Amino acid sequence: MPVLNPADVTEWVEPDDVPRPIVAFGAAMTDEEDFELDPHRHRKGQILLVLRGAISCEVEGGLWIVPPRSAIWIPGGALHSFRITGALEGYCAFVDPALSGALPKSSCAVAVTPLLRELLARAAHLSYLYEEGGANSRLVSVILDELAAARVEDLHLPMPSDSRLRRIMDAMIAAPSDRGSVASWAKCAGLSERTMLRIVHRETGMSFGQWRRQLGVVLAIKWLAGGATIQQVAADLGYESVPSFVTMFRKTLGTSPARYMAERHAG
Repeated sequence: MPVLNPADVTEWVEPDDVPRPIVAFGAAMTDEEDFELDPHRHRKGQILLVLRGAISCEVEGGLWIVPPRSAIWIPGGALHSFRITGALEGYCAFVDPALSGALPKSSCAVAVTPLLRELLARAAHLSYLYEEGGANSRLVSVILDELAAARVEDLHLPMPSDSRLRRIMDAMIAAPSDRGSVASWAKCAGLSERTMLRIVHRETGMSFGQWRRQLGVVLAIKWLAGGATIQQVAADLGYESVPSFVTMFRKTLGTSPARYMAERHAG
């Protein structure tokens, strides 16, 4: 992924090796590129803010979709991977564990205020080995305050550790238009319907129907952020009509897909 840091060379620098409390940079990809980062860990926590496009991020126990004007926080030491399809613009910052005490202890998606966006943009234009003290230290302090106060968003899809269930859910993610019944999915896993439902709730904290609706929401957000129309998304998710998809989306997030994305691109 191209790194944009005008104060330094545009080569990847391992953030864990930089002796600064926050290391930030900007990143951009064109429409022609796809990018995947295999599972890995950092000693430092990571905040990844999206300005344009969307990122799929899998962290231990869950899948997050990060649309424009949102960010994902990943605590230090958490195993995670990224997948980006199409154009992307954003900022990324790594936070030393010594300073992350007030930040969430587990991964989460957070809403990004204009102030936090501008703070990260400013930090991304610093040299990696910026001079500490004075204005730079105050900038770091305000970034941490804004991260700690950021509103958590429900853009999370719990993922099971049970291998039988994971095969089913990976298949559903790969073919979300398949509206197979609970009985048919249970048969694919070699489970009784009752056993599968029990495992789903134990592993995800959701019913099977709730999990499938949440899957539809996170995929819809990803596709809409990539430029798909509401009609295309409804069809790709297997809905017989656009209104039925819009109703599901509104019940889950409290607003329509069109309004949700308009707010994401406002300003």
